[in-house]
Amino acid sequence: MRKVIYYMEDMLRVGVITSTHGVRGEVKVFPTTDDPKRFNELKEIILDTGKEQIPLEIEQVKYFKNMVILKFKGYDNINDIEKYKSKDLLITRDHAVELGPDEYFITDLIGLQVLTEDGEALGVLKDVLETGANDVYVVEMKNGRELLIPAIKDCILNVDTEQGTMTVHLLEGLMDL
Repeated sequence: MRKVIYYMEDMLRVGVITSTHGVRGEVKVFPTTDDPKRFNELKEIILDTGKEQIPLEIEQVKYFKNMVILKFKGYDNINDIEKYKSKDLLITRDHAVELGPDEYFITDLIGLQVLTEDGEALGVLKDVLETGANDVYVVEMKNGRELLIPAIKDCILNVDTEQGTMTVHLLEGLMDL
């Protein structure tokens, strides 16, 4: 088993192992990607045990309800794999899907400095809530309060991940919530 060290900013989480599936080493994975079918194209995935990152070769992919069932090469019984329950499955950025215009990986948004269109610093983006209609950005303001900003074109004017900033237009009433 080879071990490789990756930097977390080079990694994207695509799923979390929830449980074993049967006794032949398969696992149920809750996908954290927009398109669970992308597992069909993946040949290798990285298991983050918390202490180390282990590259695993995907041998088989199946789908059941909202879960992905994976079988890894060399893991042939339940005893080999059950210790990895609740562990993240990662991919390197070079295996990530191509993003369209105005699309970002959540991991790249967390930590951005949020500024108003007038250049006033509001705070730091600390979370992204994924709702049905649109995402909502959670900004931790300087006073410790949270500001919720809908991720819509009317509000999000510019995202510059290189500079580490997001420029927003605050709709009337947003600061009052």
